[in-house]
Amino acid sequence: MLSLPRIVERTDTPYVALRKDVTLPFDDEIPAILAQLSAYLAQRGLEAAGPVFFKHNVIDMPYLQMEFGVPLAHPVEAGGEFTSGVLPAGRHAEITYTGPYDDLITVNAVLIGWARHVGLVFDSRPQPDGEWFAHRSEVFHDSPAKESDPTRLRTTVTIKLRDT
Repeated sequence: MLSLPRIVERTDTPYVALRKDVTLPFDDEIPAILAQLSAYLAQRGLEAAGPVFFKHNVIDMPYLQMEFGVPLAHPVEAGGEFTSGVLPAGRHAEITYTGPYDDLITVNAVLIGWARHVGLVFDSRPQPDGEWFAHRSEVFHDSPAKESDPTRLRTTVTIKLRDT
């Protein structure tokens, strides 16, 4: 089930994430990535201030430069494979989907199609290695470890709009 697409105003949100280059499909890599993120948080005594997100920095299908992260209550320094930063404030187009993760490529396409149809412009730019996004992510409100019914998993796709 899809929500109606909408425009929301988001505030700056500090985060920490594991940066990885992946190739679709990368489903088999996700458990190890999330375990590594969880271990990093625990080792540093950091607590997530919200659900896990997968941030798409550069897209050149099927190749993605991504960050697998969590929001934090305050900024932190990170190193190695991990990065820290701030998800930017501003207007974002978003849509929420309830259902299996296998459908998220289609959900992204629905949001992009709607945004184009209504004349919205994303905060993105082409570059030699693909399209860069100021903020494009999938926010996973539920964990498959806690929700055994994949038709009940809730995910929000959000893409920052260009400032006017």
